[in-house]
Amino acid sequence: MAQVIGFIGLGIMGRPMARNLLKAGHSLIVHSRSQGPVDEIVNAGAKAAASPKDVAAQCDVLITMLPNSPDVELVALGPNGIIEGARRGLILADMSTISPIVSKKVGEALAAKGAAMLDAPVSGGEKGAIDGALSIMVGGDKAVFEKVLPIFQAMGKTITLLGPLGFGGFTKLANQIIVAVNLTALAEALTLGKKAGLDRELLLTALAGGLAGSKCLEQKKPNYLANTYNPGFKIDLHYKDLGLIMESARALGVPLPATAVVQELFSALRVKGRGGLDHSGVITLLEDLAGAS
Repeated sequence: MAQVIGFIGLGIMGRPMARNLLKAGHSLIVHSRSQGPVDEIVNAGAKAAASPKDVAAQCDVLITMLPNSPDVELVALGPNGIIEGARRGLILADMSTISPIVSKKVGEALAAKGAAMLDAPVSGGEKGAIDGALSIMVGGDKAVFEKVLPIFQAMGKTITLLGPLGFGGFTKLANQIIVAVNLTALAEALTLGKKAGLDRELLLTALAGGLAGSKCLEQKKPNYLANTYNPGFKIDLHYKDLGLIMESARALGVPLPATAVVQELFSALRVKGRGGLDHSGVITLLEDLAGAS
């Protein structure tokens, strides 16, 4: 029988993820900071709850999809938070990209009430969320993971248990290094091609067929061809992730020179007021620098 699932955080990623859970036949109880997305998912068949506490009190598995570490900590441990509605047997699967240290803090607090936690950040962007094709990177107890696996399968295709709580977060940070550097490399390559007079569509086709091909190129190709960068994943959010990456790298003693340069480029985009663009919009800064915009 389908489990009752709580879902908190109905943003760009959360809304399609919640819809896929409804399509899979799960009973869904939702809460979000903005009322509009809640109304949308309620109209699709979910129930609304007034607070994270209320969600936790009514579900077996609770999913959070929130912007940053402080948001997860507030929703989980703050007033009217998940912990106030938690009971023995509740499972929290936090699918946000946050600090693994915060994941462990929240997990320890919930464990004291008999609840369990998985950190399960995702990759695949808005398209992956819509298609139910996300990569889900999970940290936590294996037995808990196996209970939640059928729920993850409604939202993703590649679902990997990496180790204990926090390991999902570290894996996602590694993922975000590759994506940010890849998008910046694509931006440099396409800007070079533009200055040389190459046809962008032909250039992308040629690049996609060789070693330079990537998921980033494949998914962001429509953005590059239309020269519009409506957010599937905002520069602001990736900049947040880059901060988490550098913080973790310092703590672990790992030099990340290429990532540090990309972080500064994303910082410059935000200074220019472009933080709301899709992260592939890093190309707009490279084009500016090259006088090719």
